Amino acid sequence: MPLPRRTRIAIAVGSVVVAVPVIAVIALASIDWNRARPWLNDRISAAIERPFEIRGDLALAWRPQGSILPMPHLVAKDVHIGNPRAMQAPSEMVSVSQFAFAVELLPLLRQRIAIPELRFDSPKLLLQRDADGKNNWTFGHDDQPSAWKLDVQRVVFSKGTVRYIDAMTQVDASANVDTLNDPRYGVAWQLRGKWNNQNVSGSGKAGAVLFLQQQTAPFPLSADLDLGGTHIVFEGTLTKPASLTALDLRLKLSGPSLERLYALTGVLLPETPPFVTEGHLRGNLGANASHWVYDQFTGKVGQSDIAGKLDFQTGQPRSRLSGAVQSKLLQVSDLGPLIGADSNASKEARGAEERQPGNKVLPVETFRTDRWTAIDADVNFKAAQITREKNLPIQNLETQIHLKDGVLSLTPMNFDIAGGRFTSTVMLDGSGKVNPHAIRATLKAAASHLQLKQLFPSIDGMQATVGEINANVALAADGNSVASLLGASNGELKGAVTQGSVSKLMLETMGLNIGSVVLTKLVGDKQVKLNCMVTDFAVANGVMKSRLFVVDTSEARIDINGTVNLGNEKLDLTLKPDAKSVRVISLRAPIYVRGSFKAPDVSVDKGTLALRAGSALALAVVAPVAAIVPLVSTGPGETNGCQTLIRH
Repeated sequence: MPLPRRTRIAIAVGSVVVAVPVIAVIALASIDWNRARPWLNDRISAAIERPFEIRGDLALAWRPQGSILPMPHLVAKDVHIGNPRAMQAPSEMVSVSQFAFAVELLPLLRQRIAIPELRFDSPKLLLQRDADGKNNWTFGHDDQPSAWKLDVQRVVFSKGTVRYIDAMTQVDASANVDTLNDPRYGVAWQLRGKWNNQNVSGSGKAGAVLFLQQQTAPFPLSADLDLGGTHIVFEGTLTKPASLTALDLRLKLSGPSLERLYALTGVLLPETPPFVTEGHLRGNLGANASHWVYDQFTGKVGQSDIAGKLDFQTGQPRSRLSGAVQSKLLQVSDLGPLIGADSNASKEARGAEERQPGNKVLPVETFRTDRWTAIDADVNFKAAQITREKNLPIQNLETQIHLKDGVLSLTPMNFDIAGGRFTSTVMLDGSGKVNPHAIRATLKAAASHLQLKQLFPSIDGMQATVGEINANVALAADGNSVASLLGASNGELKGAVTQGSVSKLMLETMGLNIGSVVLTKLVGDKQVKLNCMVTDFAVANGVMKSRLFVVDTSEARIDINGTVNLGNEKLDLTLKPDAKSVRVISLRAPIYVRGSFKAPDVSVDKGTLALRAGSALALAVVAPVAAIVPLVSTGPGETNGCQTLIRH
């Protein structure tokens, strides 16, 4: 039975509707697409605002997609993509042996090239960022935006090479990439190059698929790198890959000195012994500014433990570092590199250029103030306990480290010591505004109620004493190292030690061989009561001159006059003992302490006695200045005995 006319018409129309796209698909599939390469090159170049060229064969196949229309899938060989206009680069952005992608049809009507996936075989990729923040991986930001827009959802990598050049972070490194059969990572890479003029090398892994539109999709990363002797290990993810931001990593660092991290991060950190630290790093790297947080980190610097959180933000006029760092146990020896007071072997290990001369005691290593103006800082540091080999009763150190426009200050730097309290403020102006060639430094410090028996707990015979130390120090100077600062310092040192006790055994334990010999000659080898010791030094141009220096014991009084030259490290002191017993008349002759800090010479007037001491008057003269430790310094004279000495 023949079909009704309307039915035949409907079937005919439907057949045409179906046949037209089928015929079109067949026709498009049979076309020699190599003829369309010039047209396609022009259209894609306009869309991405940079040169695009397919030099090899071009083929098209149709693949089904979620919508009604199939999706054309292009396979192009020998494909090249250039850099944005006005960007100078050593090579084109991309060259690839085979380039495959599919294009959604309907978005073309809105002048949008929607590509669900780009697949590269054997690519050579250049990623570059200029000093002004412009890069070659961001599309569609030219002065005259194109009418065509490129929308790439994901990128699939295979074996190839990647070079990264970043003028903002001073990086020029290349990686050879190879595919992996791994459920998490799709590619492995080997890296070599330069980072802030230091050699960088290492290896790592990354995901095979980079999602550009799914900004929250994690792109896995891991690496094991060596940067100029600093070891870097991290594992984590990158999101927002279109702008290379939003890093979330577990990071482990180790190296010869924290100062070496400046080349990697641009963050100014002090010279230290070898360190290791591990924590959680989160970062956002923007075109004009970046923000990094290193949180919940723990580690060791030398033999000292560290923990805390640091926050680093780039910006204008300077980047800024803030945060808080704590230490449960801090070793005194680990503080030496901060002021160049470590050994030459330690200096060589951390890469310091200057070595300590053999005839010098005060550190000569210069401070690197050229980096102080690159960053501002506000970091709180606390140490629960500070120790040295023979114990040092310091607890609860706290300081606020400020660095602004090249001026470094510790305001305050306080700690508990030997039952008393040490308070200080330190300011180092390295901005060059006050003195273009040196640091302007000021120090104000006070020690109050330091107990002698706690200060030297390991010395026999000290536990019975009730003596204490009080001290004040005020110094100012211009210089570039500890030695030059002290050698040009001006100010004063004042102090008193009250109600103590001394003995030959105690002085030998402290290394004061001069004192032990003198005391034995005076009173024999026994415990002697110390009524008071008063010091008052004026400091001018690095020369300490005694205005008052008296030691009063139950057996003798010793008046000390002369100078200590911090510039050339020379001693010129005269000790005049006045014994309180007829047994010591033979030692009424003056005792001279001369020579250098390194090799002091002690002699009795007219050659009656010549002595060598390994550390002449180190406790009373050198240590309070060189180390800013008030073992013998100020005090108002809190006993009648001290008041008597001050009046006379």
